[in-house]
Amino acid sequence: MALNLQVKIHPVVLFQIVDAYERRNADSHRVIGTLLGNVDKGIVEVINCFCVPHKETVDQVEAELNYAMDVHDLNRRVNSNESIVGWWATGHEVTNHSSVIHEYYARECNNPVHVTLDSSLQGGRMGLKAYVCVSLGVPNGKQGCMFTSIPIDVTCYDPEIFGLQLCQKTLGAGGGRSRNVHPLLDLAQVSEAGSKMGILLEQVLSYVEDVLAGKVQPNNAVGRSLLDLINSVPHMNNEQFSEMFNSNVKDLLMVITLSQLIKTQLQLNEKLTLLTSV
Repeated sequence: MALNLQVKIHPVVLFQIVDAYERRNADSHRVIGTLLGNVDKGIVEVINCFCVPHKETVDQVEAELNYAMDVHDLNRRVNSNESIVGWWATGHEVTNHSSVIHEYYARECNNPVHVTLDSSLQGGRMGLKAYVCVSLGVPNGKQGCMFTSIPIDVTCYDPEIFGLQLCQKTLGAGGGRSRNVHPLLDLAQVSEAGSKMGILLEQVLSYVEDVLAGKVQPNNAVGRSLLDLINSVPHMNNEQFSEMFNSNVKDLLMVITLSQLIKTQLQLNEKLTLLTSV
């Protein structure tokens, strides 16, 4: 049953793991922690995590489990829908101590997953892998376990996608450590999204035309994806689309106006408070 699991992890979890690795003690070569999320129909969605202090030597491993329990209890008070789904570790492989740590998480949840994030950048990239532990052995004999790889993908909510796109823009913001990129205004975001959508539609039309002309070999998977995309678009004429778009833009402008008014009122209130205090 555990082999049928699939892991979907959110970018914020990866950022937290990297941050914990950067903040590690000077004598620590590996960082571990707890994965939080939920499980539904064989899909393990990891939406949060926290670091668990530990010490590793060649012969043994020690983890502050009481600290892990306290942090989990505090997190449940804020996010009651997040449960323990496994644990994470930095590095590109499963170590000899991984089975010992996994035994603890097997007591906390059913079929815990183990996620590794390669902080050593083997192969020039930060590899991401997920494992489950499968029991091995003969009846009434010595039992063992084996870590087996399972599929893992990165999934995003809409706000996370916007944050990732903003982070991506820092790559071309100039050299040095000061790569400040400010979020675009709402209308500028609409304009940028419209331009990107136009470019993507041109690429799709060019591909379809090349397939019809026999210049490109057709791909059934791409054809099915395009068919699903077309069926997902509501049927409307140009007038209906313009009316819907203008209505949404008006709503956006109203929200922007109200937010600016609130911001101005708060600034005036702050200045009046300072004057009265003087």
